[in-house]
Amino acid sequence: MENKRPTVYEECRQKGISRRDFLKFCTTMAALMGLESSGVAQVVNALETKPRLPVIWLHLQECTCCTESFIRAAHPIVATLLLDKISLDYTETLMAAAGEQAEAAKEETMKKYYGEYLLMIEGSIPTKDEGYCCVGGKSALQITEEAAKGAKAIIAWGNCACAGCVQAANPNPTGAKAIHKVIKGKPIINVQGCPPIADVMAGVIIYMLTFERMPQLDGLGRPKMFYSRRVHDSCYRRANFDAGLFVESFDDENAKHGYCLYKVGCKGPSTYNSCGIIKWNEGTSYPIQSGHPCLGCSEENFWDNSPFYKRMPDVHGFGIEATADQIGLALGTATAAGIAVHAVATNIRKKKLIDNEEPESTSNI
Repeated sequence: MENKRPTVYEECRQKGISRRDFLKFCTTMAALMGLESSGVAQVVNALETKPRLPVIWLHLQECTCCTESFIRAAHPIVATLLLDKISLDYTETLMAAAGEQAEAAKEETMKKYYGEYLLMIEGSIPTKDEGYCCVGGKSALQITEEAAKGAKAIIAWGNCACAGCVQAANPNPTGAKAIHKVIKGKPIINVQGCPPIADVMAGVIIYMLTFERMPQLDGLGRPKMFYSRRVHDSCYRRANFDAGLFVESFDDENAKHGYCLYKVGCKGPSTYNSCGIIKWNEGTSYPIQSGHPCLGCSEENFWDNSPFYKRMPDVHGFGIEATADQIGLALGTATAAGIAVHAVATNIRKKKLIDNEEPESTSNI
């Protein structure tokens, strides 16, 4: 009889994770996914009753930062979701097996769980030469096509897999392409970022396990529950942007005051991500909070879009941001005009009171 795959909760218990911590994790994940209170019970039930999803995690042209982000998640259950019992699955970076043994583990998973496993891909696919990113005598393209055939769905981790990233930047010597540009006929979720936030990665997996369907995606194939708002909209420096208070250089007084980083290259006005909401390292901080402008790493072609530390000449499609230099002046002028109008109105009222010898206050207190 085939051994039953354990549930996430069963593995948590084996690892000594308390029921309290398990429920806390489920509540946190449900909140991050934007679920209502009833959604918490659905997440708990899924992790308690459904077997852990079999996973094949491929590494193509990348720097492994997506894996590094994931394994450094604050909560131990995130690691339990994927990394325990990894001998049944496949990931070149973390599995104990190597060589023929590792390839045998992948083949076994592909055959045993055909149509059930999640294929997670980190890195772009080189298309100019089969020698690039060759593993076990097979090209990256061949490996990906074979693994995709029996996958339930594909999750592309990070900008390399989602959009090509630096490998696909001009002049793109390897002919690097995003997964969705090569693999067709399979549902693909693009979890953008360089790297993505660990809690976002976990949230996507939990959603798939809980609801057994794809999350709602935006036009770039990103889960809307994590990529529906611009970094600009959730930025605590937004008030400074609206007031026209900008950092002009990284060592000026404005930088010390925490003013807006738009003029030193911040791409927050055109970047969709959860950085300002979920943040990194247990919600400690994110690049803008650390004084560094957003590079737009969750958008397509971010490497080629513009110099990282030079301001965008405009932000197409977002109205007022296209004239950021004028915002402060306009607001200042409007404020001054408002003060002047208020002053005139007050003086007229005062003059009427004096002329009519009316008391300024008619209160009966």
